[in-house]
Amino acid sequence: MDDMKKRIIIISVLVTVLTIPSLLLAVERAPRISDREIVERLTKLEEGQKHLRSEMNSRFEAMDKRFDILQWMLGLFITIALVILGFVLRMQWQMQRRQTRMETSLQPLC
Repeated sequence: MDDMKKRIIIISVLVTVLTIPSLLLAVERAPRISDREIVERLTKLEEGQKHLRSEMNSRFEAMDKRFDILQWMLGLFITIALVILGFVLRMQWQMQRRQTRMETSLQPLC
């Protein structure tokens, strides 16, 4: 039994010793980047951000123009609808007035 434990310990130590170097080789070293390269990449990123901001601003301005046109058209539609409603109500009122005149003029005959 004692001999069996020694074998297990030796085998586990051998496996550990053989696998650790392969695990260390699995990590890839990143190449060194100089400060100059970092600054160049940051300036490229900033230029890209400026371009994206200007593009977004132009898109928002185009959307604002479309909403202005839509608001103007909606206001025009509401105005036309109110004019037509006023015309219909005036016609209704005139017809009611004529009917009451006709009724009052026909009442003495009954």
